[in-house]
Amino acid sequence: MTQLPAPWSTISVALDILLVAVVFYQVLVMIRGTRAAPMLAGVAVVAIIFYLARVGELTTLNWLISRLVPYVLFALIVVFQSEIRHVLADVGRRLRFGRGSASESDTYDDIVLAANLFSQHQTGALIVIEREIGLRTYIESGVPLDARLSYDLLATIFRPSAPLHDGAVIVQKERVAAAACFLPLSMNPVLSTQLGTRHRAGMGITEETDAIAVIVSEETGAISVAVGGKIERDLSVEQLRERLSGELRRYMSPVTLPTAIAPEDESDAALDSPRRAAGSRSDDTDSLLGPGR
Repeated sequence: MTQLPAPWSTISVALDILLVAVVFYQVLVMIRGTRAAPMLAGVAVVAIIFYLARVGELTTLNWLISRLVPYVLFALIVVFQSEIRHVLADVGRRLRFGRGSASESDTYDDIVLAANLFSQHQTGALIVIEREIGLRTYIESGVPLDARLSYDLLATIFRPSAPLHDGAVIVQKERVAAAACFLPLSMNPVLSTQLGTRHRAGMGITEETDAIAVIVSEETGAISVAVGGKIERDLSVEQLRERLSGELRRYMSPVTLPTAIAPEDESDAALDSPRRAAGSRSDDTDSLLGPGR
């Protein structure tokens, strides 16, 4: 085999070390704050014990290790399957540089407008946006709708007295695929005890898939976004728009937000779409949407 010149050999070794360091760093960043972190620490402790057993020439333990090592790789794949799936999906997503059209941006901006309404009236809501990994299993657990995504539809679904307000709405390709969907709850032990079922469900679906979850607290009206098993809490409407724009890799033009409704105002005007003129709705539409508390 041809020997490389000394300078090139040094550069090759340095590049090799640098790439390995980058890979390890990215892996640690991805698992930081997730349930994989304490599990990985446990695996490291077991590996150290095995190493000490081999160095100390502990015959019985070495025999046990030699029998178990072939199955360790498969065990790690099973234990870390959700994290591995998330990492591979994230890598595939980074390879896509396409941006959505302006019409798609307007469609997703309805989510921002609806979140603003829910935040004002402390209405609990959970909206999941599908990306590369399909959510068919979770869609089938809810009530199928296959309707065009709109501010009015979201406001109607999450009206407290509506039969579909419990559970999650799943958005699939600019359409509401289903409502009242059941999602897996996050089992992350480091989550705050202040987070309820709605937030844990939003975290759980983003741990299993590459989806985006927009969560509005029923108790405080705070807006949160969960991506990749991590949650960002107490976002403003503008921050929510920026996060969705960045995650969906499209520009979301600012839309004038509706004026905040005073607490004593119990009228149905709370659910009036900000995209409409003041007198464009009929009384029949008001009775259909109901109160927006």
